[in-house]
Amino acid sequence: MTADPTGRRFVLRRDDVIAEIAQVGASLRALTVGGTDLVSRYADELPTPSASGVVLVPWPNRIRDGIWHDDGEERRLAVSEPAFGNASHGLLRFAPYAADSDATDRVTLRADVYPQTGYPFHLATTVTYTLTATGVHVSHELTNVGTGSAPVALGTHPFLEIGGVDTADLVIRSSGTTRLVLDDRKIPVDEQPVDAGTDLRDGRRIGDLSLDTAYRGLARDADGRIRHTLTAPDGRVSTLWQGVGFEWAQVFTTDRYPDRALAVAIEPMTAPANAFNSGTDLRRLAPGETWALEWGIELTA
Repeated sequence: MTADPTGRRFVLRRDDVIAEIAQVGASLRALTVGGTDLVSRYADELPTPSASGVVLVPWPNRIRDGIWHDDGEERRLAVSEPAFGNASHGLLRFAPYAADSDATDRVTLRADVYPQTGYPFHLATTVTYTLTATGVHVSHELTNVGTGSAPVALGTHPFLEIGGVDTADLVIRSSGTTRLVLDDRKIPVDEQPVDAGTDLRDGRRIGDLSLDTAYRGLARDADGRIRHTLTAPDGRVSTLWQGVGFEWAQVFTTDRYPDRALAVAIEPMTAPANAFNSGTDLRRLAPGETWALEWGIELTA
């Protein structure tokens, strides 16, 4: 018998809403509402592809060369993206989380970021997945349990779909007004207004796009949430929302997701790539301080 490369799997159910959560990376492996898949699945025998559904902490995206400066002191992280020479997607991407499950429709996963080379801070992290009548609500807590002021950022990496529809035919809408311009190592070098190739405010067919783009200037609704939507030709709508603290969203399209000609990720982020160096929206947690964040996915029509 072959072990699951994503660890133990937690299957949550609430009426016709079903989610699968993987132990490795606390990743959202699957979400189905009324028989419609909203999260892109992958084969059981595969390790998590392209950080699918994974929690990215204590930074999302990339740090150039794995090098950053902390009050004048140079720190060196492991280069986990050799193709571009960067430290990528935090320190818990491949970590097994411990889980507490006291209900059929909810699970809490816990993992610490322990002091290590390039990041001498200690964080206790939790992520809780709770099913709703229309999807999933995800809450995060980051607590600095160490002695120094800890720099932190958080992201998550769900790949989204509407079951039975070619992703190329979905229309994506997102309210970002500016986007980061990247160099050849995917590190930001400028922030500019969205242009013809990146403006998603009026809706764009995904098959007409090629994106690996971080957006800012995202509009919040009256309830304080930012919303991104995917709309199918038959009128079904999947919504990813992100709460206060998530000021960025990365939209990523790829032809390298298993068994799909095209896949799309919408990634809520509290800070952009290379924030440990730029300081952009990077948060410092004092000893004992906790930061709470939330986001979710819903089938809204």
